[in-house]
Amino acid sequence: LGAVAAKALLGPYVAITKIRGHVADYEGIPLVPTYHPAYLLRNPDAKRFAWSDLKKVKKLLDDR
Repeated sequence: LGAVAAKALLGPYVAITKIRGHVADYEGIPLVPTYHPAYLLRNPDAKRFAWSDLKKVKKLLDDR
């Protein structure tokens, strides 16, 4: 969750605002980067995007 985790797994030039919500690959493992909970507390309008991201994760898991 968040930019630090996304950069650690996907590389230092990853922008969370551009990659969030998209399925990324980390060594064959699908990832769905999303906002950090602290960011959501500071920016409540972003909660709808995070909710959408979590629904995407659920769909990925359900489809397995």
